Amino acid sequence: MSDANNSSEINGKKVFFLYPTASVQNQIITELAQHEYEVYIIKNHIQIIRVLEKHPDSILFVNIDEKMQKKDWEKWFSEKLSALSEIKLGIFTSDTSDELHENFTGKYKVPCGFINLKVDMSGYINKIIETLNSLNVKGRRKYLRASTKDETTATMNMPFGGGIISGVIKDVSVVGISCVFENDPNLAKNELVKNIQIRLQSMLLKVEAVVFGSRVVESEKIYVMIFTQRIDSEVKAKIRKYIQHNLQSKIDKEMK
Repeated sequence: MSDANNSSEINGKKVFFLYPTASVQNQIITELAQHEYEVYIIKNHIQIIRVLEKHPDSILFVNIDEKMQKKDWEKWFSEKLSALSEIKLGIFTSDTSDELHENFTGKYKVPCGFINLKVDMSGYINKIIETLNSLNVKGRRKYLRASTKDETTATMNMPFGGGIISGVIKDVSVVGISCVFENDPNLAKNELVKNIQIRLQSMLLKVEAVVFGSRVVESEKIYVMIFTQRIDSEVKAKIRKYIQHNLQSKIDKEMK
């Protein structure tokens, strides 16, 4: 098995949407992100090839109503995707003619479906999730985690010793964070910490967490803190939204 396949089996696969409509963004992509799929919006059919070459086992949904005529899209598929045989393809279009359907499905494998944009997109979400699950898109990963290494607005503070202690978040998921404090509070494993305030860009979130453990990396003591079951569902939704934006910004940089 290749390194890429090993990696995707453990960490999951990326799901790209090329030129998605507003309804696809609002009803499908947003929902997939809330289901812990690693989804991206791409609006450049030239630059996306560079990204797909780096992630050759990805899922790609293409809106063929945008940017080019259908015959040009056929040419793009044959010329640009032919060398990326592991890419799993899905197509969005408002053209439901049998001829178009046969042209594309006859020439290209479309395991992720030929989806009619004239229909309410919310009706497709369960089918798309079912398809992604059949392709083992999540791999062994249960939750998406975003590194906040280059973020200046990923911070936290919490009550400690009669005052407030601040820290910097290293990464975040809906199950917890890793962080470094400006002054080490020497937290004990399994210690419950209440009234933690997390800042992720412009969002302020309140949680409580249990200390899972700590480790020292390059002279920094990094704590891992797991949110308790009392975390609010709205807080989870906001964290997932932040993670989606965080990951999207990294893919955008790859295309430059």
